[in-house]
Amino acid sequence: QVQLVESGGGLVQPGGSLRLSCAASGFTLDAVAIGWFRQAPGKQREAVSCIIGTEGRTYYPDSVKGRFTISRDNAKSTVYLQMNSVKPEDTALYFCAIGCSEYNYRGQGTQVTVSS
Repeated sequence: QVQLVESGGGLVQPGGSLRLSCAASGFTLDAVAIGWFRQAPGKQREAVSCIIGTEGRTYYPDSVKGRFTISRDNAKSTVYLQMNSVKPEDTALYFCAIGCSEYNYRGQGTQVTVSS
């Protein structure tokens, strides 16, 4: 059974850092692409990073490039999203999914709020 469970969200001040985790089960982590997405009220869903296959190639849109870093621990079957220099516009529900743009499986998400 495929399962993705996010954790690590919370309230953080602008300029601060946060690390999100995506615990995966039911499949081999490095055999697929795992993406992090975010959804804010009234805004379109946005893909904010992706790590692909055994080579671990990564992708970031311009909106987070240089601030967010995706990584993977195959032994723990967990994908991380390190968020640095966060901005109020990063406030959203963050979730992980199998895929970089479209997906069939996703987690429930973890809320990130950037506010002073």
